[in-house]
Amino acid sequence: MSETQGRPLTGRMVLAITVSAFSVIIAVNLVMAWFAIDTFPGLEVRNSYVASQGFNDRLREQRALGWTTEADMTGGRLTVRILDADGRPAPVAEISAILGRPTTEREDTVPEFRFEGGAFVADVDADYGNWDLRIDAHAADGSEFAYRVGLIHHR
Repeated sequence: MSETQGRPLTGRMVLAITVSAFSVIIAVNLVMAWFAIDTFPGLEVRNSYVASQGFNDRLREQRALGWTTEADMTGGRLTVRILDADGRPAPVAEISAILGRPTTEREDTVPEFRFEGGAFVADVDADYGNWDLRIDAHAADGSEFAYRVGLIHHR
């Protein structure tokens, strides 16, 4: 028989191992929480109560327009079609949008749209993958049309 060599396992060693393991777990969780909050604060509006006050009126106004939206992003080209109730291009007086990743604000960009072939088109320098497009359009009478769509950027 051979003898095992080394120090005996004592209560202090077990305590040190346990405290060390939990310290690593807590440190990793803190670092991950820091990066999660740093990349996406989760803030949509500064004051949700104030933003909610006119929500129903804006929703009613937007539904009265009868507009629908189709969006596509392929090969660095973003195409947005806003159609009226009859399926024709809607009479959009002004359009702006923010294109960004769903979980971070770092890559947010504002596409420069041009009207081309019944659609709003913009060339974007966006990596492939999952994106969110937040559209803000206005009709000639000032009615606002706000829409958010998830996009997958294809090659």
